[in-house]
Amino acid sequence: MPDKYGVGQDSYCYPDSTVLCNKLGIRDEATLSEVERQLSMLAAESLDFSLPPYDLGYMQKIHHCLFSDLYEWAGELRTVGIAKQNTRFCQPEYMAKEADKIFKTMAAADWFEGRDRADLIVSVAEAYSELNVVHPFRDGNGRTQRILFEHLIMNAGFEISWWGIEEDQWLYANIAAYSCNLGPMEQVFENCIGQAIEP
Repeated sequence: MPDKYGVGQDSYCYPDSTVLCNKLGIRDEATLSEVERQLSMLAAESLDFSLPPYDLGYMQKIHHCLFSDLYEWAGELRTVGIAKQNTRFCQPEYMAKEADKIFKTMAAADWFEGRDRADLIVSVAEAYSELNVVHPFRDGNGRTQRILFEHLIMNAGFEISWWGIEEDQWLYANIAAYSCNLGPMEQVFENCIGQAIEP
């Protein structure tokens, strides 16, 4: 029975189900989705902003904080291949290497510090899109990556807010970026990145 990632039955789900095994024993997908959303929102409030360097381990810490109340595997890299429709994400055996290349590129760019807003939008749209293809966790990648990029953008000296971005716009931007069209993702960050933070 395929789930939203199209991997079918795997060790992360209850037998003959698309519902992820969870610490609360929830067997209904809609209920689990809502509980996950609520718990991760509460957990996000306890996350402190950190300065770079950032890396895959930093993402794992964010993921663990967001989802450890619900999933035993919170913060652990996934062990199964996943896809959404025609988008196939990085295979597990290559995730660490690919993520490391992306973080090294951002480090070499001084984490985008000193860029003006227009340059920052282009840079983070590209980095976000590349990291999204890695998709290192079985679930919760979007929330984890958005927090990472909040920290990255704030460190670069700009305000960031995801409010006002519709789910359809996110999906379209990610699908377009997978096909090497970064325009929609740049528009997302045009809408999300605010003014420079006053010193």
